[in-house]
Amino acid sequence: MEHADVVIVGAGIIGLTLARELLASGASVLVLEKEEAAGMHASGRNSGVLHAGIYYAPGTARAATCLAGNRLMRAYCKERGLPLLESGKVIVASDHAQLGILRALHRRALEAGAEVSLVDEAALRDIEPHARTVEQAIHSPLTAVVEPKAILQSLLADLAAHPDARVRFGVRVEGPAPGRALLTSAGRVEYGVLVNAAGAHADTLAHAHGLGLRYMLVPFKGLYRSLAPEASRLCRGSIYPVPDPDTPFLGVHFTRAVSGRVHLGPTAIPAFGRENYGLLGGLDAEAPRFLWQDALLLARSPVFRRVALSEPRKYLFRHFFADAARLVPELRREDVLPSPKVGIRPQLVDTRTNSLVMDFVTEEAPGQLHVLGAISPAFTCSMALAPLLAEKVQGLARAV
Repeated sequence: MEHADVVIVGAGIIGLTLARELLASGASVLVLEKEEAAGMHASGRNSGVLHAGIYYAPGTARAATCLAGNRLMRAYCKERGLPLLESGKVIVASDHAQLGILRALHRRALEAGAEVSLVDEAALRDIEPHARTVEQAIHSPLTAVVEPKAILQSLLADLAAHPDARVRFGVRVEGPAPGRALLTSAGRVEYGVLVNAAGAHADTLAHAHGLGLRYMLVPFKGLYRSLAPEASRLCRGSIYPVPDPDTPFLGVHFTRAVSGRVHLGPTAIPAFGRENYGLLGGLDAEAPRFLWQDALLLARSPVFRRVALSEPRKYLFRHFFADAARLVPELRREDVLPSPKVGIRPQLVDTRTNSLVMDFVTEEAPGQLHVLGAISPAFTCSMALAPLLAEKVQGLARAV
């Protein structure tokens, strides 16, 4: 039997940054991870983009922590000598109808304190010579790109150097046990405070404790392709489309990774498993449940219906290519190569309203904090979000 002041379930970016933050308060921390390594799922499979506070509605947790998280993570990478590409980003309009949304995004970003500017077509050519826009584009110089798994490994090293921190890989949480305890594949684990940072499985653990019952995580699959090495000149940093402001997805875009490889994607295709990375791989007993929830959302949510009817076509190369070529007209079909890169975005859904939740959500009970819906830009936000979560944990510990 193991015990810690705080037991965190999940060794993704939220769990590890929170663990590091809590150690500063003198608490003992135990992190449990069902996989044999960190970053096997969302935290290690994302694009590596550090967002810069452009998209998120004022008053949301995402808006409050994105820009600060960007600065903290860039500073962390510089301090630790981790890969960091401060290449900036442009958001381009494919037609005149998108200009109103583009300008509204610019105003929102300025209100959030982001360092952004509207540039004309001539200025865009200086920044991204091969990108195309109509009249204006947004330039975000603070958008950067990191190597997510390098950051996760560095955070693990931080924890390993602390006598009050333990990380246990290959330990699956099976459910609550009597008292303040969990039943795990390695036996009973007792806690002062439990933090559920289980990513795509966070709702399952919350529901087992009788919390977050109105919410369900619905998986969306993000498929990527890449540019052929000789075509990588087409993108210097990141090139994004104007997004649909009613959805949490940003559309197919170009991102130059720290390796120099340029990725295209991701899609946002409804998936039928929390780890459904292949066509059929990762399907499990929950597939009928996700299919039923998707059917309900299709019938009742105009936003989900718009995504569900438009995104699956991107399985077909011609549609994926068409979206990418709107951003970079010089792109040729032979420039776009297959990529093994794929991720799952666990999108939180409010089942009472059949709506996609557009912010982070936490649920509390005595001795428990459940982090639900830690969607993009959670990786960017994590180092600014960690002190806020730590404050909640400390409050729960004091209430014992």
